[in-house]
Amino acid sequence: MQVCPLDFRYGRETMKIVFDEERRLQHMLDVEAALAAAHAKVGNISQEDARIISEKASTDFVKLDRVWEIEKSTNHDIMAMVKALTEQCGPSGDFVHLGATSNDIVDTVMAMQFKNALAIIEDDLILLQNAILDLAEKHRDTVMVGRTHGQFAVPLTFGMKMAVYAREIQRHIERLREARPRICVGKMSGAVGTGAALGKHASELQIEIMAKLGLGIEEASLQLVGRDRYVEFVSLLANISSSLEKFAVEIRNLQRSEIGEVAEAFDAEKQVGSSTMAHKRNPIKCENVCSLSKIVRGFIIPTHENVPLWHERDLTNSAAERFIIPHVSILVDDMLVKMSRVFAGLVVYPEKMLANIEASRGLIMAESVMMALVGKGIGRQEAHEMMRKLSLKAADAGAHLRNQMLADEAISQIFTPDEIDAIMDPKSYVGQAAAIVENTLKDLR
Repeated sequence: MQVCPLDFRYGRETMKIVFDEERRLQHMLDVEAALAAAHAKVGNISQEDARIISEKASTDFVKLDRVWEIEKSTNHDIMAMVKALTEQCGPSGDFVHLGATSNDIVDTVMAMQFKNALAIIEDDLILLQNAILDLAEKHRDTVMVGRTHGQFAVPLTFGMKMAVYAREIQRHIERLREARPRICVGKMSGAVGTGAALGKHASELQIEIMAKLGLGIEEASLQLVGRDRYVEFVSLLANISSSLEKFAVEIRNLQRSEIGEVAEAFDAEKQVGSSTMAHKRNPIKCENVCSLSKIVRGFIIPTHENVPLWHERDLTNSAAERFIIPHVSILVDDMLVKMSRVFAGLVVYPEKMLANIEASRGLIMAESVMMALVGKGIGRQEAHEMMRKLSLKAADAGAHLRNQMLADEAISQIFTPDEIDAIMDPKSYVGQAAAIVENTLKDLR
């Protein structure tokens, strides 16, 4: 039976494998093997016992079905794993899980999953950034109208817009790399963090185990790794999801029929836009990303609510985390891959961008004219008022701003018609757009 859409509709196997139950069992066995090896190193158990435990700490011997069978009677998943491993180890099974508590295993395994998930997300971010940088380079000089409050503003280039997005992705990459050592932290310090059951070598054991597993150490803990680390993981991915939604919303808006400046790739041979409206070509990938982003951000609140637990720990975080961490990871990976494909296949219509500039009837160049007036010695406030009145007059008359300027006595005494044409050229008023693109390519490529 398949119930959750992650089972059949969303997510890649690449990320799903990270949270696969058999993979999780192997991680738990890896922790048990590392624990036994560390005990042998400090002389708590024999090397032979550690060897046998390490050899049998594999899903080749410890079967998931057997663990589940035992759990039906123990009602405790970690103890079920311990018993299943012990069964395979003969007399050496006496030393399985020696000195550990359940969350020494659970939280350390989660750290291993965090590490693997973040590696995939980092690769996804780099792939997405490269697709965006390709567009920035290709459209460095492709002029389009900027929009603020949903209204025409002033010109910029599509390449610059992409450079802004690429920089945003870079910040996510940097945040991920900075946060990784804080997030990927395990523990082996016993029931309340004192390490009492691990003996006099407790600190040494923890260092040895985490080094073997490639994890950081929770230097001071109670029974759990601090859940502020989990908050950081989910917040990091939620932040990424918000950027992806931002990009997707922009593409959706630019693909609107009345704008039509870009479009998602569309397979004209096979793809169907609507079951009834045969002409439809919808931005479905971007819409999908916007929908999934809401789910990802929705997991922020329960993650925060898992921080305040009773005393040294309780179990109120456990069920929530079983949902939160896999879902957030799988969905953000899915969204990143989708947006990489969107940008890699994005269809850009420069001619439509120019048509929309023309549709403004020159009004988007009012600021350019204002600054040219300032250059001629007119005060900034006076120049602004002159252009405000001329712009409103042109808009009310449905006339081109250039024609209003030519007909205006004050303006015609300041500028020649050729000067007006030069000032009104959108390509002349994109400022440092090209340099922003070039600097971005230089920094990020």
